[in-house]
Formats: sequence, C-alpha cells, structure tokens
Amino acid sequence: MNKYLSISAEVQEALNAGKPVVALESTIISHGMPYPQNVETALRVEQTIRDNGAVPATIAIIGGKLKAGCTPEEIEYLGKKGHAVTKASRRDLPVLIARGEDGATTVTTTMIIAAMAGIKVFATGGIGGVHRGAETTMDISADLEELAQTPVMVICAGAKSILDLGLTLEYLETHGVPVIGYQTEELPAFYTRHSGFKVDYRLDSPKELADAFRAKLDLGLRGGMLVTNPIPEEYSMPADVINKAIDEAVEESKRLGIHGKESTPFLLAKIKDLTGGDSLAANIQLVLNNARLAARTAAELAK
Repeated sequence: MNKYLSISAEVQEALNAGKPVVALESTIISHGMPYPQNVETALRVEQTIRDNGAVPATIAIIGGKLKAGCTPEEIEYLGKKGHAVTKASRRDLPVLIARGEDGATTVTTTMIIAAMAGIKVFATGGIGGVHRGAETTMDISADLEELAQTPVMVICAGAKSILDLGLTLEYLETHGVPVIGYQTEELPAFYTRHSGFKVDYRLDSPKELADAFRAKLDLGLRGGMLVTNPIPEEYSMPADVINKAIDEAVEESKRLGIHGKESTPFLLAKIKDLTGGDSLAANIQLVLNNARLAARTAAELAK
C-alpha cells in the first residue's frame, strides 16, 4: 500500500467486497461554492450516490495524506477553510505531502488518487480544458493530460463553457480519450445542454457505459474515458444568457491579468454574480445528476 494513501474503512471494505465506489473531488468544496452551501452540497452528493447503490469516496489531501474517503467532519473542515486550502494539481502533490499540508483535489488529482485506491468511476461538475486564447497563452488544463494517462471514467456535464470547446475536443482526440455523450450526440456545455459540437459516441444506459469502459481496461489501453451527461432540461440555462455572462467574465479576467489555476474560480464566481445566482443553482443540480449516473454506472461495472 502506498504510504501516503489513506483509504477510509467504508471505502476499503467496499473495494475489498467488489462493491461499487464513486470518487468525488474536493475543489468544488473549497473553491467552487461559498460556505455553508459547499458542505451541504458535498453531503447531498454523497447521499445521492448512496441512494443509487454505490459508496461515495470524497478525495482530498489533509495533513499531507492522500485521502480516499473523507468523513463529514473533514468535509466541513475543507468547506470552512475554503480558499485557504491549496487547489492541488499533479505538480503540487509532492510539496503538499512533504510539508504535511492540505489540498483540495481537482479533476486531475482526484483521478490520480482514485486510481491509486482502485476506484474506477469519478463524478464531477465539469472538466477543465483548453482556455480561450490558448494559441498564444498555452493555457491548457492538466485535466486533459490526466485523462490521457490515468484509467478512470470521468462523468461530467461537459467542459466548462468558459473554455474553447472545439480545441478541447481536438486535444482529447489527439490523446486518444473517448468522449461519450450520455443519451446525446452533442457535447453539453456545463450550464447548458447545447454547444454545437459533436461527441465521439452516444451511449444510452449505465450498462453500455460500463461495458465500453471494461473493454478499454481489458484491452490495456492507456488513459480514461470522458462521459458527458447533460444538465437536466429543467435546470439548463438559456445559451444566450450564460454566453453573455461568460464573455463579460472572460473580458474582466483579461483586464485584471488573472490566469492559470486562479482563472476558473474567478470566472465561475463572476458568472454567478452576473446571473443573479442562477449559475450556482444549475451547478448544484448538474453535480447531483452526474452523481446519480456515476453510481449506476459503477454498479454495472462491479457486476
């Protein structure tokens, strides 16, 4: 066992018994929402996974330990500490561990720790991707590189619509990452169901998703699989409203010189203000929707 990895008793028992487990990230707790909504949402997501037949494993770095499965007290701690917790990508892990510090896991680090623990399915809100203007800034999320090399299925509501979605799909295609639309042929764009871009394949049931991922693992193909699950129709925001807010937020971030790992939290907070909080409500609903699908898919994979 990796000496830096701490798996909760509940998660370890489930893994030993071949029961379905779903990984969850912790950046959404510390950086994605204000307190106490962040903690309430994290606990709701965990309960949604339980209600759909799987065991949740919220992943974080606490006191230099890679945690696969956080207690409600640890989730509360991360939620209260908020932005004071380091947003931890692959490059941050060695130093955080060596210093015994805390870290909130992004898609990248959640995938890494999930794979170490033997967890195959991960539910999140949206992945990072190629940022607008990346042809000059080279600002590309580490999430894409992780999807290319780590064998975890990531279920999300598409790439965040603050990104260049066309270039994000091109990057994933180059790195051999299958982009699956769940009951859709169109890439969802996080707050809205429509982007105008096509996914690689449409699959219509948790069993089909599990079968495709099992085949990928059996073939020994490197990397993960990206499943894009559209936000439920009743919570989907009008594309023109959300795109206007995104354009304004992107312009302001350029004016303020915000870039790198600070850009996504800044843009999401700005979009929340511009939409009167509607984007936060949509964000919560799409995460719950992804948790339901992830639990059902993990249950199929465990059969």
